[in-house]
Amino acid sequence: MTNDPSAGWDAVAGRFMAVRSDVGADLVRSWARRCLPPASDILDIGCGSGVPIARALASEGFTVHGVDASPALVAAFRRHLPGMPAACETAQDSRFFDRTFAAAVSIGLIFLLDEGDQRRLLANVARVLEPGGRFLFSAPREACRWSDTLTGRPSMSLGAAAYAAHLAELGLTLTRCYSDEGGNTYHEAIRPAVADAAGH
Repeated sequence: MTNDPSAGWDAVAGRFMAVRSDVGADLVRSWARRCLPPASDILDIGCGSGVPIARALASEGFTVHGVDASPALVAAFRRHLPGMPAACETAQDSRFFDRTFAAAVSIGLIFLLDEGDQRRLLANVARVLEPGGRFLFSAPREACRWSDTLTGRPSMSLGAAAYAAHLAELGLTLTRCYSDEGGNTYHEAIRPAVADAAGH
């Protein structure tokens, strides 16, 4: 096996950008507008080229910090969103996990990781969310496995029940699921505010 931190995504970056539609952008935009403080900082884990998700968030006045393991996709993110912070790092080991954010999003990424790395990513997110912070990520509601159409690599969803249980262990509550116009499922988790955590 070759040591490719992007897990095959850098090699198919051009094809991915060519086929990536705007599906999901309106859902993420409206979620952020409704749920997050204005002009807050959002961590976009597996940001890709920044289109359409980070671009939709930036259009609402949020500062989006993008992280992706593909050099080609991070370069495109920087072209599409000049001035927004971006790092070419794996989602499991990003330097952005050394600070805190009002929210994190991970659209189209978590199910590309194996179970251990999915759990590691969720633990990282739990660590960086501010009190009252929110995490929105996409994954099929049911536990399932399939092969990614672009890279041919295995993909897997742990399923909503498993995600809820693991997030609860990390101090987050999986509150609800959304569906976009393409039928994709998004899970929202919340870190309790300090007063809530204290039982008030």
